[in-house]
Amino acid sequence: MTGSDPVTFTFGDTEALCTEVLALVRAGKKTVTCAPLSDFGPGRDPLPEVGRQDIALEWDGAPAVQMETEEVLILPFNDVGPELVADMAEFRDVADFRAQYKAYFEARGKWTENLTLMVERFRVIRDFGAEPQ
Repeated sequence: MTGSDPVTFTFGDTEALCTEVLALVRAGKKTVTCAPLSDFGPGRDPLPEVGRQDIALEWDGAPAVQMETEEVLILPFNDVGPELVADMAEFRDVADFRAQYKAYFEARGKWTENLTLMVERFRVIRDFGAEPQ
């Protein structure tokens, strides 16, 4: 673990999307996520670091899974290729990824033609939902 404090976050911006993505993460199908690079920095979330452990939350704010960052890439949106898209698990192919994420970013006022992404590869190290109550 690095010296950085863990970050808590929710996948997606709706309960349905959060539930869908967490199911993919828990099944081991989703091991990559991404966000606009502009979401990180002073006054915003810290950029992920290899070895940092973060907590993804259920929609209601309860801990869902603890994840460890394995790789961080800074890439132009159009350079995200088939391997990364496959490991995101939500998309049929690169064209589907580009269409869905462009619409998602446009709806949130974050789309630009030269959008740069932070792409994070992670592994689940703890599933809070699988633990006895």
